[in-house]
Amino acid sequence: MNKTREITLISLLAVIIAISGSFKIPGPLPGTEFQLSAPIAVAIAVSFGFKRYILAGMIASAITLTLGTHTIINVVIAMVFRVVAGGILHFFKPRFISITIAGPLGSIVARMVLGLLLKSPIGVMIIAGLPGMLYTAITAWSLSKLLIKIKSYTPFREMSYEGKSI
Repeated sequence: MNKTREITLISLLAVIIAISGSFKIPGPLPGTEFQLSAPIAVAIAVSFGFKRYILAGMIASAITLTLGTHTIINVVIAMVFRVVAGGILHFFKPRFISITIAGPLGSIVARMVLGLLLKSPIGVMIIAGLPGMLYTAITAWSLSKLLIKIKSYTPFREMSYEGKSI
């Protein structure tokens, strides 16, 4: 693939991650709101592979940090999520079960790191994230299929998940 198309794709994915992170879905209790970017991020990792996903995530974090919408702690937590969720998809390949659990496991590990950084009870952090983890688990598969379908109508259609298809 030519470098211009690769750079364009990664930049576009970064913007999608950055913008979707600004949308919050309210949870049943205060403090349990959920960023829409989690299932979208999983779908991007499934559709375009770990390397492009991580690069796009790093750029998205730089954008949100520069705009002042995220702090260093937000960036650290987002990168932990990305490495765990993307790593699960990379090592276990994008199948229904790995796609379904990648986001929730990424959230659990990210919340553990957040609890350690803030010296807060990790159990409370994880419980507060359960509605979002459930939402991600339910929607990640269908969003992944949708993004693959959308990709099939773009100049990036010949790209598969690092040589694999789901």
